[in-house]
Amino acid sequence: MRRRIDVFPMLVAATTALMLSACGTTPLATQGAVTQQAAPVAVQKTPRPVRIGLALGGGAARGFAHIGVIKALESQGIFADVIVGTSAGSVVGAMYAAGNNGFALQKMALEMDEATISDWSLPLFSKSSGVLKGDALQAYVNRMVSHVPIEKLKKPFGAVATDLSTGQAVLFQRGNTGTAVRASSAVPAVFQPVRINDRQYVDGGLVAPVPVRFARDMGADLVIAVNISQQPETQSGSSTIDILLQTVTIMGQSINQFELKQADIVIRPELPSMKGSDFAGRNLAILAGEKAAMLAMPELRQKIRLLQER
Repeated sequence: MRRRIDVFPMLVAATTALMLSACGTTPLATQGAVTQQAAPVAVQKTPRPVRIGLALGGGAARGFAHIGVIKALESQGIFADVIVGTSAGSVVGAMYAAGNNGFALQKMALEMDEATISDWSLPLFSKSSGVLKGDALQAYVNRMVSHVPIEKLKKPFGAVATDLSTGQAVLFQRGNTGTAVRASSAVPAVFQPVRINDRQYVDGGLVAPVPVRFARDMGADLVIAVNISQQPETQSGSSTIDILLQTVTIMGQSINQFELKQADIVIRPELPSMKGSDFAGRNLAILAGEKAAMLAMPELRQKIRLLQER
């Protein structure tokens, strides 16, 4: 007699094993979903603020080129935080620091009459130590900055002059704006020395033709120097004023070379035939400034970016 085999318990056991097996896989799948990590998100680094300084050099009428440089910089979204000027650079720098943009400066330049900044001392070369008194230049600058003193201008500004007694460079950062600019622009034998607090001052170009180090002293991280001085061999002065301006340029050549090495960017407008007394060439000077600044733009942008990423 055959033995009867009860398959029902076997089926129950097999079914139970399958269910347990299925249940065992579920926690593992769930566990994997929970522990899976999201891909890391790159955090964009905020660019470090860069304090830009603009050092504007001397060069009399060639100083109109500074306006072109400022226009070009602004067109590329670059605005100076600190402005320092010597001689002609102090004239443009003061008006820029007062809140005038490049186009406003150009309008001022084109409307300016040379007679408004020239007050001749008569009789010429008599007891006077300069041909021009400088009162007219002082009044013109004060009018253009709405008679605001240096320390209240919209941007930090400094005008560099030379102490006639010590031969040391002096940076004016307070007081009457027109007076400081007049002192910075007082070319010996062209303008009379300027007396401020019982001391006499003359053109800052004798000691700081392009005031790079003063821009550093005022807190600039990056200094853009604008050199408008001409090479002595390219200029043949004929008038007395041309010869005097040429003399100042020659005296400042070696100082200039040392000073410019400390700048991050040096912009040199090409004005080989323009004399310091050539106020009629202001348009060409402005255009030369724009062109020179645009040529320097790739290098300038790279240096700003490197400082921002530090």
